[in-house]
Amino acid sequence: MVVYLLRHGETEWSASGRHTSRTDLPLTEHGERGAKRAGDILAKLLTTTPYVISSPRKRALDTAKLAGLTVDEVTEDVREWDYGDYEGLTTPQIRETVPGWTVWTHPCPGGETADEVTARANGVISRLSTDTVIIGHGHFGRVLAAAWIGQPAAFGVRFALSAGGVTVLGDERGVPQVRALNLT
Repeated sequence: MVVYLLRHGETEWSASGRHTSRTDLPLTEHGERGAKRAGDILAKLLTTTPYVISSPRKRALDTAKLAGLTVDEVTEDVREWDYGDYEGLTTPQIRETVPGWTVWTHPCPGGETADEVTARANGVISRLSTDTVIIGHGHFGRVLAAAWIGQPAAFGVRFALSAGGVTVLGDERGVPQVRALNLT
């Protein structure tokens, strides 16, 4: 089984570094082009017709459409990390009141904890049974990649997932691995 993580294309907030979970923003023109390029990448990688899961956010669904994918399932299970009170803020803005803050090491008041996001990621992984494309978001995708290889959420800081990027998860003789990271 191979899992392809496709991060949605660029939005105004992703381009400016604003934390975006619940806010539903459209893709920028650059984001639309990135989604089409991601479709070209996937077309070269896919060897079977995959099961396709998408976040319900417009930016993810539009990315799927522009990438030429037919979505089989739309679920909140692959939504972005809920940033709570930090929704719409950049990391430097948050650090004005919480020095050293990162999503990986500090709480998001009114939002999800790293453990909650990890539980969601593990729940998604546990029900996969065939080659799958997941169209989702940056931080959630990084947590899912970390969970795939048996690491905690904070390990996700080591993965880059650019807007419109494709990451490939698989295994070698039963040992989970990251086969390709952030193809753009």
